[in-house]
Amino acid sequence: MRDIEVNARKYRWMADPLVIVCVDGCEYDYLTEAARAGQAPFIARLLASGSAFKGDCVVPSFTNPNNLSIVTGVPPAVHGICGNYFYDRDADAEVMMNDPKYLRTGTILAAFADAGAKVAVVTAKDKLRKLLGHRMKGICFSSEKAAEATVAENGIDGVVDLVGMPVPSVYSAELSEFVFAAGVKLLETRRPDLMYLSTTDYIQHKFAPGTDGANRFYAMMDRYLAKMDSMGAVIGLTADHGMNAKTRADGTPNVIYLQDAIDGWIGKERARVILPITDPYVVHHGALGSFATLYVQGKDKDTVAGKLKALEGIEVVLDNAEAAKRFELPADRLGDLVVVSTKHVVLGTSAARHDLSGLDAPLRSHGGISEQVVPLLFNRRVTGVAAKRPRNFDILDIALNHLEARAPVTAAAD
Repeated sequence: MRDIEVNARKYRWMADPLVIVCVDGCEYDYLTEAARAGQAPFIARLLASGSAFKGDCVVPSFTNPNNLSIVTGVPPAVHGICGNYFYDRDADAEVMMNDPKYLRTGTILAAFADAGAKVAVVTAKDKLRKLLGHRMKGICFSSEKAAEATVAENGIDGVVDLVGMPVPSVYSAELSEFVFAAGVKLLETRRPDLMYLSTTDYIQHKFAPGTDGANRFYAMMDRYLAKMDSMGAVIGLTADHGMNAKTRADGTPNVIYLQDAIDGWIGKERARVILPITDPYVVHHGALGSFATLYVQGKDKDTVAGKLKALEGIEVVLDNAEAAKRFELPADRLGDLVVVSTKHVVLGTSAARHDLSGLDAPLRSHGGISEQVVPLLFNRRVTGVAAKRPRNFDILDIALNHLEARAPVTAAAD
C-alpha cells in the first residue's frame, strides 16, 4: 500500500496491526515503579529494551489538546484544540471543546481509513469520541457509552456482549480496563490495521506512582498489553500528560484562586478567568489545574501580569503572542494572558465556584509545564530516530516509520 501524508508528515502503511495507547495521566514513574515492584513484567521488558523514551506532551497538559495532537501528528497551533474548555469569542460563550467543529485539520486515523485501512478507536470517556472519530470510517466508541453503541453511529453494536464486561462507572479503574479488554476483543474478532486506545486518569488522580492502587492498575494494563503483543500487534504507548500532587504540607489543596485575587486588584467584572481543565468529570480534580488563560485588557492587563508574576506558586505569566509561540497554541483561542503554576500548585477561579467535596484523596492534578514529561514505549526496536527529544505526537511517526519489522523487543526475554 502507498504511504499516507497527513499534516505535512508521511506515514508508512502498517505491516502488522498497530495499537497506539494513550494512558491518561501516565507520568514515566508510574511505569518504572510498577516494573520495579514486579507488577508489570511486560512493561519492565519494554523499559529495558532501549525502545523506551521520555518525551514531552503539549502544554497545557490536558486531555483534549494532547489526544488530538497524537492523532494528528501536530501541535494545537495546527489542529486548533487547545483545552478541554475555552471561551469562544465568536459565540461570546464559555464552552466545552469537544465538538469536531473546533478541529482545524484531519486526523491520521481518518486518512488511513479513507485509504482503505480498518481503523478502530476506543476511548474511556465519551467526551473524546467525536473528536477522535471525526470523519473516520470505522469503529469508534467509548467505555462510558458502550451499551449505546450502534453500527450507524459507532461502526459496531453489541459491544458489552463482545467485551464481556458491564459498563463501568465513569469514576473507576474499570472504565480504563474496559478500553483494554475491548482492544483485545477487537484484535481477536476484527483485526483492525490501526487501533487507538485512550484511557481515563481516575487512578492517577488518586494514587501516586509506586502506591498499591497505582501498581494494581498498571498490573492490569500490563496483562492486556502482553496479550496484544502475543497476538502479533505492534504497540506504541504514550500519555497525554503527567500528574503531580497539588497539596500543602497538611494535605489540603494548594490553590491560587485567580478570579478572587484579580477582582481584589482591579475590581469585579474587569477580567475573565478560563480554566481549560474544566470538563464534565470534575469529581477527582474539582476543575483545578495548573494552566489558566485570562481575558483582561489595557492597563488592567499590565497590572494583573505584574502582580501575578510576584505571587509565590506562579511559574510563568505570558501574553497571548508569547504563549502561542512557546507552547505552539492557536493565538485566537487564548486569552490576553496565560498563567502556569508551579509543580505543586493549582489555579482556580473563585473559591465559591469550586466544589471539592468529591475529593476523597489529596488533590493530584496537571496542566502545567511540570506535567509535560511522558513516556513513549514500543514493543519493536526503534531505529533512525533523530537525537532530539520526542513529543507524544511523534508516536505514530515512530511506530510507522522507525520500528524494525517483526523484531519484538521482548523476544530475548521470553
